[in-house]
Amino acid sequence: MQIEKTALKDCLLIKPTMFEDHRGLFLETYHRRRLAEFSGIDAEFVQDNQSMSHYGVLRGLHYQKGEFAQTKIVRVIHGKVLDVVVDLRPDSPSFKKTFSVILDDENLFQLYVPKGFGHGFVTLSKRSVFAYKCDHYYTPGSEAGIRYNDPDLDIDWNFPEDQMILSDKDKELPFLNDVF
Repeated sequence: MQIEKTALKDCLLIKPTMFEDHRGLFLETYHRRRLAEFSGIDAEFVQDNQSMSHYGVLRGLHYQKGEFAQTKIVRVIHGKVLDVVVDLRPDSPSFKKTFSVILDDENLFQLYVPKGFGHGFVTLSKRSVFAYKCDHYYTPGSEAGIRYNDPDLDIDWNFPEDQMILSDKDKELPFLNDVF
């Protein structure tokens, strides 16, 4: 397992070591001690979530706030997505900066998303199955988000906006400057 820093403070890209032979493939998707040794962060994950999305579905940019903020490790089990995070921690040197990466069922990369980050993705394949490992239980009253097309973030979703499929809730999320 190779762990790399991204341009955003505390956000990590995890590249698995894959063992392939005539039978198929094996990889380790999570190793708490290695992650802690590399990053100094030792999260205790308590909930795993999974979503399925069709081509063009954009989910995000979501986060949980306050005491219910979540650290996540996200990955694609099937398909391909453009995964995007934004640092929403006002005291961070990477505050309001974004990072994006292709996660798919071929590279099997994972993204470590710290508390205080907004997160979203758009499905670039016919269908995607997306997994989230969270260090805090989902709490509906603490959910929040930032609009996916916020002009101050200027995110290139690598997908035509007029073809994106969004929930009504995601279409109405506030802009960054209305929250921070």
